[in-house]
Amino acid sequence: MEKMRMESVDMTAQNIDKIAALFPICITETMGENGKPKRAVNFELLKQMLSDEVIGGDEAYEFTWVGKKAAIVEANKPIRKTLRPCKEESVNWDSTENLYIEGDNLEVLKLLQESYLGKVKMIYIDPPYNTGKDSFIYPDNYMMDNESYEEGVGLFDEDDLRLFAENNDSNPRFHSDWCSMIYSRLTLARNLLSDNGVLLISIDDNEIENLRKISNEIFGEQNLVNCFIWNCSTAGGIRPKFASKTHEYILCYAKRKENLSMFFAPLSADAKKMYTQQDAKGLYRDKDFIFKNKSTNINQKYLIECPDGEMVRPKDGYIYRFIRERFDEALCDGMVTFKKTSTGPLVTESGEQAHWNIYIKKYLGDAMGAPSTLIPKEMMSIYNVGTQCVQTLFDDTRVFENVKPVDVITYLINMVADKDSIILDFFSGSATTAHAVMQLNAEAGGKRRFIMVQLPEPCDEKSEAYKTGYSTICEIGKERIRRAAKKIAEEYPSASFDGGFRVFKLDDSNMKDVYYSPAEYDQGMLSGLESNIKEDRTDLDLLFGCLLEWGLPLSERMTVFQIDGVDVHVYGMDAEEYRGCKDGMFFYEDNIQMIDNQLYTPPPPPHTHTRVPLLACFADRVPESVIRGIAGMKPLCAVFRDSCFQDSPAKINVTEVFKLLAPDTRVKVI
Repeated sequence: MEKMRMESVDMTAQNIDKIAALFPICITETMGENGKPKRAVNFELLKQMLSDEVIGGDEAYEFTWVGKKAAIVEANKPIRKTLRPCKEESVNWDSTENLYIEGDNLEVLKLLQESYLGKVKMIYIDPPYNTGKDSFIYPDNYMMDNESYEEGVGLFDEDDLRLFAENNDSNPRFHSDWCSMIYSRLTLARNLLSDNGVLLISIDDNEIENLRKISNEIFGEQNLVNCFIWNCSTAGGIRPKFASKTHEYILCYAKRKENLSMFFAPLSADAKKMYTQQDAKGLYRDKDFIFKNKSTNINQKYLIECPDGEMVRPKDGYIYRFIRERFDEALCDGMVTFKKTSTGPLVTESGEQAHWNIYIKKYLGDAMGAPSTLIPKEMMSIYNVGTQCVQTLFDDTRVFENVKPVDVITYLINMVADKDSIILDFFSGSATTAHAVMQLNAEAGGKRRFIMVQLPEPCDEKSEAYKTGYSTICEIGKERIRRAAKKIAEEYPSASFDGGFRVFKLDDSNMKDVYYSPAEYDQGMLSGLESNIKEDRTDLDLLFGCLLEWGLPLSERMTVFQIDGVDVHVYGMDAEEYRGCKDGMFFYEDNIQMIDNQLYTPPPPPHTHTRVPLLACFADRVPESVIRGIAGMKPLCAVFRDSCFQDSPAKINVTEVFKLLAPDTRVKVI
């Protein structure tokens, strides 16, 4: 029972809560007047978070390095970039909802901030481990050379004498570069997670300590879910001097831990096949489904019907291991055991001793509830299985080394993500995550979607990949998705899964410099600048540039139709839907609009559509008939080239047309 506060609200504490919700990395601890620690705000760090320039002063936060403030600035700094669609390298462009994006992941994450803000359920990344042998290439402007690092940490005194001896084996700059690289990316990644979203990061001993500290700052230490341990290799091969390293870590953080439901790690497809082929004896044991706990959570104190019809519930002081929905799943999967007893912790509806107890089957250490932090070997393969998988897909050519096995990612997806989740991997590598998403959709059903982001890092000219014709890692990743989709379709001929992907490539802005700084151009220079859009940009380039700015997903259906011979792009409707509209007619809700203003009686529901999110026309000249046709369809948004209107009166006329026909439509020009 809670006591009444009997005092006014602590406004300071409330304000700290608000700051913590927006900037968890700015919350620290200090010693209170009573000698006990209390929460406080690191105002220096908060000022840096709200500034687009590096603020002077000593960097003396609890965990810091030279370049930390610059990493914060870099994460918050806007960029003039765009994502250009590449249909020729895509698969099933018109129907797929998967994305493959080539480019520096820091800049790509910035571009995705509005379109995917709070929409990603799971982020998995396998960043460079910083072993000293990695050749990761990320063109961030805060990456330091020796001179800038030594200047930052005061390595030399006023007489240019070295203050301490250089130690190559533990060069702190080695860690500083890596910390800066990961810090800004995790800062941006957190924004993309849904409120019940989860981040999973593979890492080894080289940076596990730094990564955990960085993640604690960005996500808040209270949102650490767990650190899982994966048996990544055997102890074979050359014996080390001290101990064989056979494990790696998978750090798991939640956006808001209080919003997470119980994690669940079901059996892999291979394990299920094994159980159908072998005697199940010895492969599982029964685990208590009810246990002592004084929780008042009614979601874990419900009635269950036993085999003879008796309705049972936990005694006072006990709860079930799962909520009702999870129990029903276990029951359907045949993982529930009912056993007769006269002394169990269950009672009937009336409170009398029940005649049953309930157990959950536990296979090979796979708890039917929260998974173990030490992941059973039977649930995940080791590295050489992942590498062999890719080698087999590429006709026995070893195009990629140290590949995560597919079942590592499927295990994690099963554990944390729903069947319709968006799953992001911005260190895509050979695209194991994309392979895992398709595999899981085919095996277990669902419409999980992936977003892969990968820097087009060149392949070593001596590598098998380069000799086979793959010049960049991106080429390997895209080809792996194509081949994996084909293989999965052959293995699961009746399964329905999305084996396609839309390719986008990071590039400079679609707009010329005059668009951003018109004051720097005089009248004599304007004759060659009739259009502020770069000459090599297509209508599709411009359309996706608009989607990024307006916060619309890049995977929606779209098509093109014509009004008086002028192309109009429709976002949110595919060609088949459009063809279902007679004479280029769009209809939605109860309002019917015709492009040619002729009377038309629409078909009855269910052919009714909601309002079109976006219509775009990028023709050099747009006649008034086209303007009226677009306005008559009442889209939520409409966009045109600025140069398509002959003069200012023409622009004013467009505004008046939309005021008359579509007053709620947002109209913009680029």
